[in-house]
Amino acid sequence: MDSINREKIDVFHYAPQILSSFNPGVLLSTAAECETDSMTIGWGMIGVAWGKPIFITYVRLNRHTHTILAKNGEFTVNAPLAGLDDEANDRVRRIVVGCGRTSGRDIDKAARFGLTHVAGLDVTVPAIAELPLTLECKVIYERDQDISLLPDELRAKNYPPQVPGSALGANSDLHTEYYGEIVNAYIIR
Repeated sequence: MDSINREKIDVFHYAPQILSSFNPGVLLSTAAECETDSMTIGWGMIGVAWGKPIFITYVRLNRHTHTILAKNGEFTVNAPLAGLDDEANDRVRRIVVGCGRTSGRDIDKAARFGLTHVAGLDVTVPAIAELPLTLECKVIYERDQDISLLPDELRAKNYPPQVPGSALGANSDLHTEYYGEIVNAYIIR
């Protein structure tokens, strides 16, 4: 066992804090075959399905994270704690914005943005010390979105056909929905 202090939490008690962190974003971290990547997510849900605590995340098909999730169906959700001072908030914002504007195909985000990996307890994916509110998740269900079922305004805003899937932000690339069973939840202290 490592010497990292992890304070176990009730995920539903912290759900409002995690969900309110989607603006500017939280990190979704993945790992497979000696490669780790963290991407910024602004969409997600916490709830119960099949009698299990679940985090649902959405990853575009063209994202490097999608490729890694196909190899290892585990991920961590990494959110900041509330009540940070201005300097800490600025650091978190730089990390989240930076991880959202770059691809793990091209750079090592941990090195570029100074992320400290902390070994997961029940998954092979690390947590991120700088965003210490952590959910460890194992994918139990996934499906590609059928955007034909979306209202026209949401389809036009989020999946503009003229924007190539390689573009960051809204583009023509669809999402896969990943339902991750939350197998552990803690704050890195």
